Amino acid sequence: MKHTLVALFAFLVVTSPATAAEPPNILLIVSDDQGYRDLGCFGSPDIKTPALDRLAAEGVRLTNFYVTWPACTPSRGSLLTGRYPQRNGTYDMYRNDVADFGVRLTAAEYAVSPEMILGMDAREVLLPRVLKTAGYRSGIFGKWDLGQLQRFLPAARGFDEYYGFANTGIDYFTHERYGVPSMRRDGKLTIEDRGTYATDLFEREAVRFLRAAKDRPFFLYVPFNAPHGASNLDPAIRGSIQATEEYLAKYPLPNAADKRAVRRHGYMAAVTHMDDAIGRLLDLLDEYELTERTVVIFFSDNGGGSGADNAPLRGRKGWMFEGGIRVPCIVRWPGTTRPGTVCDEFLSSMEIFPTLVRAAGLKPPAGVTLDGFDMAGVLSGKTASPRSEMVWQRRDDKAARVGRWKWVDSARGTGLFDLSTDPGEQHDLSAEQPEMLTKVKQHFAAWQQAMQQAEPRGPFRDY
Repeated sequence: MKHTLVALFAFLVVTSPATAAEPPNILLIVSDDQGYRDLGCFGSPDIKTPALDRLAAEGVRLTNFYVTWPACTPSRGSLLTGRYPQRNGTYDMYRNDVADFGVRLTAAEYAVSPEMILGMDAREVLLPRVLKTAGYRSGIFGKWDLGQLQRFLPAARGFDEYYGFANTGIDYFTHERYGVPSMRRDGKLTIEDRGTYATDLFEREAVRFLRAAKDRPFFLYVPFNAPHGASNLDPAIRGSIQATEEYLAKYPLPNAADKRAVRRHGYMAAVTHMDDAIGRLLDLLDEYELTERTVVIFFSDNGGGSGADNAPLRGRKGWMFEGGIRVPCIVRWPGTTRPGTVCDEFLSSMEIFPTLVRAAGLKPPAGVTLDGFDMAGVLSGKTASPRSEMVWQRRDDKAARVGRWKWVDSARGTGLFDLSTDPGEQHDLSAEQPEMLTKVKQHFAAWQQAMQQAEPRGPFRDY
């Protein structure tokens, strides 16, 4: 279907006077590579997350919540568009693989590298642009990951303020990605805060934004890089999960010879540091008497990586098994969610866009096909989720879920699993359930055909 600029930006206000008169504030928080069990409220026996535990006690905990890709870039693109990666065009990473081999690019080489020049198709309509039509002021503080050229940066996609980095990962203290300075204020690179731990900076900027925007509807998006590993060429640091001494001291010191324990130690410290930053934002909402008028959503961009605990799920970041794509999620929405509840309904990050658009008193942009739906009724416990299936593809790795059945065909393993009795995907039922295996594969093929027939989007699609 051909879209015109008129169609793309024909946002229609819902006629409900109550909704339009007082749209809720929105605080959207995303962690980076956090494990499914790595919150106290999700069953962790050792990690300290009092702020997120409080959020769960005051809202609803989603235990059957999925992202669209097992790694960061496409997952974040789906969050802000409400569309499958294969539909919005961002179905792989924007990164330079040479860094995996310790290669440091010169400034001139980096300027023309895939990591620098790729970005989400400029025709895609992102959430803050829609919310702007209802008078929202939008700010993002943290990891953008949807393109570094000016036409791809947050200011060009509807955000009013931006402080953070636009590529996949950085060193928490130098703010460099494999030796390349990467922190930005709005569209310009800055080294003004070099040496300060990244989580503290994102907290500082989010607090500043909230203080300034508290008297009007706001969309505050805080995508932390914690607890992602550091992107550093130094082999002594690269891949480690950096944390400050203050937060490392909150956990027992591991044996230095046990590399896995050392990584877990840094991981837990980084998560607790992030949790304290989240607590500061929640406290500010209380201080300004905004809690009852603010939707707060938290989830991880994909499954936990090295150092994380994804139990009872199989696999981790990058995998098509549940540990790579099912993530912890918490929603606190006064008047909609009930305190201390648990929702096991089948939901995804693609539901966030249409849910928040509707909450703001708007209709979705005309002419844009969304792959999610308004999940407010599901969050309240009044309705069952209409989602009955979901599909994933990462290059040659494939997966599809239809009802309780999940099919995986990947380099890490294959099989058909009944998630209602086997969420850990331990028992391949392909031989026992050949008809169901065929059915799920047919759903995958139908989805694949639908994605091919969608209006093509860059940067990877050939058109």
